[in-house]
Amino acid sequence: MSDSTHLLIPFAACSSSASREALRALPLPHLEKLLSRLTATETDAGDDHSLSPPHERALARAYGLVPQDGLIPWAALQARQSRDGDEAGPWAWITPCHWQLGTDHITMLHPQALQLDAADAQALMDAMQPFFSQDGIALVYDAPTLWLARGAVFEGLPTASLDRVIGRAIGPWLPHGDPARALRRLQSEMQMLLYTHPVNEARERGGLLPVNSFWISGAGALPVDSRAPTPSLRVIHYLRDAALRDDWTAWADAWRQLDTGECARLLDALDAGQRVTLTLCGERSAQTFETLPRSLFRQISSKIARQPAYSLLDPL
Repeated sequence: MSDSTHLLIPFAACSSSASREALRALPLPHLEKLLSRLTATETDAGDDHSLSPPHERALARAYGLVPQDGLIPWAALQARQSRDGDEAGPWAWITPCHWQLGTDHITMLHPQALQLDAADAQALMDAMQPFFSQDGIALVYDAPTLWLARGAVFEGLPTASLDRVIGRAIGPWLPHGDPARALRRLQSEMQMLLYTHPVNEARERGGLLPVNSFWISGAGALPVDSRAPTPSLRVIHYLRDAALRDDWTAWADAWRQLDTGECARLLDALDAGQRVTLTLCGERSAQTFETLPRSLFRQISSKIARQPAYSLLDPL
């Protein structure tokens, strides 16, 4: 058994006023006790407008990757892990999606809302591949809403994480500049292709949303010195989907489950003498807390000055 445990929790706090109200009313006794016994160490300060959210930056560091905004090569990392060494060069994730047209903006719906199965996804990818090929891009099916794409156009291309775009207007998050021009054209071509595609016509007859565009994320080439994260690291995704749906009741319920489960077990590990690390990530920033030697006075004063979870999470 490892003598250390590291939990990384995305969406531990969110920026909306509704989420902050939910957090203020949320009792998290195990988390509060845990934080009273750990020491705040590394802080990753940012804002809501970064292309890469704090949890992706924290995970990038665990893989030995430079967390350059919008340039964390997640797709290339997946290619290395799943393609037996055939991963050289730039990759990107392609996510088939539904863009919802509003009065003055276009919103990205959660890919789960598509209820896209493997057969429909494969048929759509096969129809799109010849157009991608014209721009030197090869598509590789991985899952219904996650395809791998390989091509030189993804080298040095900043892209916004899906976790930034889902449920939001896409305009501020679209790739910009010369490297993105061909991809923007390709998106327009695919919107025309998909509009009348038989798969989409059948989906709409069945009451399902059509796939009408795609999103690019995780682009870039993998450096040779990247590594696997330490076995002690666990990323806990309980809070993600509720946060992306703006369902703060479900988000609060997920936090309660996390508090009585993962946080309680982390306390047990601490009591058993293990080294404990906890990284809490919001939409702006991340804060890491660790087991460090502390004087008796600091231990006593920490217990006396135990803070509510809200005060520690809200700045994130």
